[in-house]
This record gives sequence, structure tokens and C-alpha cells, in this order.
Amino acid sequence: MSLYVPPFRVRLDDWCRWTGNDWNKVRAVVGESFRVLGRDENVYTMAANAALRLILDNEIDPQRVGFLGLGTESSTDNAAGAVIVRGMLDRALESLGLPRLSRHLEVPEFKHACLGGIYGLKNALRYVALDGKDRLAIVVSADVAEYERGSTGEQTQGAGAVAMLVERHPKLFAVDLMHAGSASDYRGPDFRKPLARHFTEGYAPRTTRPSDFPVFSGEYSTYSYLDETVHAVESMLERLGVSPGQYYASVKSLFFHRPYHLMPVRAMSFLYVRGLARGDHHRDELEELCAAAGVSVDAVLNETHSSPDLFAHVLQGGAIVDPYTATSAVAAVLRKRPSFRDLLAEKMSLGSETVKMLGNLYSAALPAWIGAGLEEAAEKKLELDYATMIAVGYGSGDAAEAIPIHPVPGWERRAATFQSARALADAVDLTQAQYESLHDHRELPDITYAPRDRFVISRVGTAYERSFQDLGVEYYEYVR
Repeated sequence: MSLYVPPFRVRLDDWCRWTGNDWNKVRAVVGESFRVLGRDENVYTMAANAALRLILDNEIDPQRVGFLGLGTESSTDNAAGAVIVRGMLDRALESLGLPRLSRHLEVPEFKHACLGGIYGLKNALRYVALDGKDRLAIVVSADVAEYERGSTGEQTQGAGAVAMLVERHPKLFAVDLMHAGSASDYRGPDFRKPLARHFTEGYAPRTTRPSDFPVFSGEYSTYSYLDETVHAVESMLERLGVSPGQYYASVKSLFFHRPYHLMPVRAMSFLYVRGLARGDHHRDELEELCAAAGVSVDAVLNETHSSPDLFAHVLQGGAIVDPYTATSAVAAVLRKRPSFRDLLAEKMSLGSETVKMLGNLYSAALPAWIGAGLEEAAEKKLELDYATMIAVGYGSGDAAEAIPIHPVPGWERRAATFQSARALADAVDLTQAQYESLHDHRELPDITYAPRDRFVISRVGTAYERSFQDLGVEYYEYVR
């Protein structure tokens, strides 16, 4: 795995000072900082940067790669996808004296909100298991998470890419697709990016440039996240044939899609309470938690076995309601318990401090956490051969995947190539004026920065003639 993030950084303590937000609350809920895309970058340059690092750091023969997939919700071309990344890589490899990628290369793009990268990973795994078993696959998750200034999502912005090498005999971790759990349900207006929003009066009034700001409702999106991830995890547990309590006690590390720091914590507390309700043991613990929360055990049991239709409330014009009020109340009590904080420290701490500095990476958020977690484990010389882990991906709209993974012997060497410190190094901390100008695409105050060893947009086409057109098409260059 390999990580790339843009150099421009907004420290959230600075952002809180600019906006009057509570830094202690933002730090506890969201994280430490986020990255902002430069004028000469986009989702394709970030993907190419991560993929080139992956190839060079792991000494990959480009001619052996038969699959290059891109998972993103931030693409800016409605026709081409991963082939754009391929074009950049080919020319950069040539400039470095290396062969181009194989001409016989699949170049798909995968889109489903923040789950596109995991869908790309599953397809790459199927590729190397079947028709491409003698070849290699690369999957890149890359995204730009941006929100209108002044919105409730502004502090959860970010940008970056994670590239993953997929091969039949893994050297970092193995993926157990046979026992993966899937779930999906249509949620209507839960976090959408309809093209029509750009032509609607009142959309992004403080931003004069074309933007990719989502249409979203925070509470509704949170309920959707919790509902879908628990269904995917419980599907996985059923396929594994284990009880929730047994699995949560034995699993070494839990990695979730991470739009902000607190969301996976809420998900895990929610899963834990449902596990108590589904199990025959630990009934005393469930009863005690329910009493502390002021809800009945029967209410939690009924919610555990329910299948709510969140979208029905939207269709009926009603208020957005929590379909799991009793479970949520018990989970809130659980999160305050030292025993639960110990559980989090044991099973969800690896890589957590690193990803607090990345911000929200959408489809790259889960791979970034896994990479950072294994890198930290290697630095601490932890014994993780064949350790049970779980990767829970989520995409609004919505869909979720829960996939068992485990490190393989020798994983430490490959974990070290993730190099999060390199990706985070040489950050350029933005002033308020610089951040707002970059965000809004206004005239930029002076920023002392020169690109180095990365891809940039060198120019944008303007031709619109009968014989030749490249209007709006970006041209790229690898700056050494």
C-alpha cells in the first residue's frame, strides 16, 4: 500500500480560531487537520502519485500489471476513468527509465460514494483469483472531500489517495472474500451529488466556482451509516458462523470507513450493544446498560430484530427520526464506560493518530487507516501473523461491506513501505486568507511552494474546432 496527500494543510485548531468553533470538541469528534487540493492537482494526479509510489517502493514490474482500477466519487470526466491515471504513469515510468504498464491492461473506474475503492478492491481480488491469476492488479482509492464554507461538514474535509497492490499470494494481508458480508438499501437524498444542483439558485452562494459540494443531511446520514454497517457486519458474522460476542472478543483490530474520528467509535458501540442483544450470554451486562440508559431490554431486542425503512419517512414528508432510539441510548452509555474505552484502545487504536491528521478521504479513508495501522504495528514490532482483523467499508446512498482480513508472515516489510511520515512531511500550513482563496478558487495570496516528484496539471485544453477539440481536457506532467 502507498499513500499520497496534497501538501496544503489546514490545522483544525487554526480553523476553530478563524470560525469560532470549540477546538476541544472538534478535536474529540473530528481530528487534528485536513489537506486541501492545490490548483495544479485533481483526483487523477493524486491517484497517479500514490500508484507511482507503490510501483517504485515495491519494485513492481509494470509489464506484469493487468488491472488498474480507480475507486472515486470525485472524478471530473464522465467518459474516461483509470485510463487517465494510466497515461500519467506511462510517461513518468518512461522518464525514470522503466517500461510502461502492459498494453493488455484493464482500466475500470468504480463509483459508489465512499465505497468505490472497496468495490474496486473486490474486483481486483476476483481478477487475480480467476483470469488474471498470473498477473498483478493495482487499485487506487482517491477522493476530494470538500464542503461549502460555513456548513456543518466544513471541518470534515480532506484530499488524498491510497494505492494497493493486489496479487494472488499476498505479502501484507490476505482478504477472505468467501466470508465477507454485504448490505445495501436506497436512501434517497442521503449524501448525493446531483448535477442539477449546479443550476439551482441558492446552491453554494459563497462560492463562485464550479464545486463538488454534496447535498447532505447530517443526522440522516449518520442513521444510514449505522444501519447499513451493522447489517454488513452481522451478515459477515453469519457467514463466519460465530457469535458477535465471540468475534468481538477475539478480533485483533477493527477498521471502519472513517469520515471523522468519532463515527467508527459510534458504530462499534452500536454493534457491541446489538451483539449483547443477539447473544445468549452477557444478559446481565445488557440489563445493567439498559437500566442506566433508561430504556427497556425489550425495546433494544425489538430494534435488533427490526428492519426499518429510513427512506419511507422521507417519502412521507416526516421528520428524520432515529430508528434505533433505544439502542442508540444504550450505546451512548456504553461509550462512557472505561471498559469500552479499553476495548477501543485495544482494537481500534492502531493508526488512529495518523489518520486524525489526514481528514476525510472518502473512498481512501478506510485503506488509509488500514495502511497506517499496519505500519504502526510494524514499528511497534507487534506479533500479528494471521491475526483476525475486519475492514468495514461504507458508501452513502447507501451500501456497506464487512471483510475479514489477516496479516501474513513477513507483513512487516510491506507495512513499512506505506510511509505515512513521507506523505505527511513538508506540509504547508495555510493562513485563513490562503485557505479561503484556495477553497473558493479566488486570487491566491502568495504561497511559497514548488511541486517536486509529483504529477501536476500542466494546462487545460481550449480548442473547440470542427477538426479538433480538447476543450476542458487536462494535460499532465510529472515534475521531477
